[in-house]
Order: sequence, then structure tokens, then C-alpha cells
Amino acid sequence: QVQLTESGGGSVQAGGSLRLSCLASAYSYRTNCMTWFRQVPGKGREGVAAITEDGAVTYYVDSVKGRFAISRDNAKMMTYLQMNNLGPEDTATYFCAANGYRCFTDWYLEGRVSYWGRGTQVTVSA
Repeated sequence: QVQLTESGGGSVQAGGSLRLSCLASAYSYRTNCMTWFRQVPGKGREGVAAITEDGAVTYYVDSVKGRFAISRDNAKMMTYLQMNNLGPEDTATYFCAANGYRCFTDWYLEGRVSYWGRGTQVTVSA
């Protein structure tokens, strides 16, 4: 079992930046593809970014490419999401997730997630 705890959410103005962090509780974290999802009220969770277990390959949904960057530090069992040039459309609750031993091509589907964090709120004002 992997427990995930997010931090770093908050409120910013459009054009600003935030860095989300996710701390994992179990050593097995290091063998997991890690992902970030986001959700707005009334909608399902949207996969935003993924990173392979070794950190060598990253994936992004088109809407955040060039603005967001996912990274990880396996020694610290941390996963990060650097978010730049934020816009009101990025307002959501952001969830850290563990996708199992590899990042499949459909990493962005909720069904690929093995473990979820509780989420952290990001609010971007115009």
C-alpha cells in the first residue's frame, strides 16, 4: 500500500506559478509510474502529467504542455508538479496518484490508478 500526501496548492493570479509536492509513504513508490490528475466539481478526474518510475520519461495532456513539468526524487519519495503561466482554466483540485509498475499509454485514465492522494486545491483568478 502506498499513501500519498499532496501539498503546495493555493490561490494565485493568472500568469502565476505554483509547485505541488507529493510525499509517498512506502518504499514501493520507487517502482511506480506517478501521475497528477485534476478535477473540477461535476466532472471526472483528468490526467495531467505522468512520469516513469526512473524519471526518464514524462507525459502531459495537451492543455498543459509547455507550462507544467512533472519530476520526482526517488530518494526522498517525492513527486512534484511545477505549474507555470497558470490560467483560470487550471483551477481544480489536484491529486497525486500512483499508477503501478509502468506508465501505460492510457496513463491518464482513472482506471489506471492504484493509489490516490486526498488532493490539494489550486485556484487561479483572472
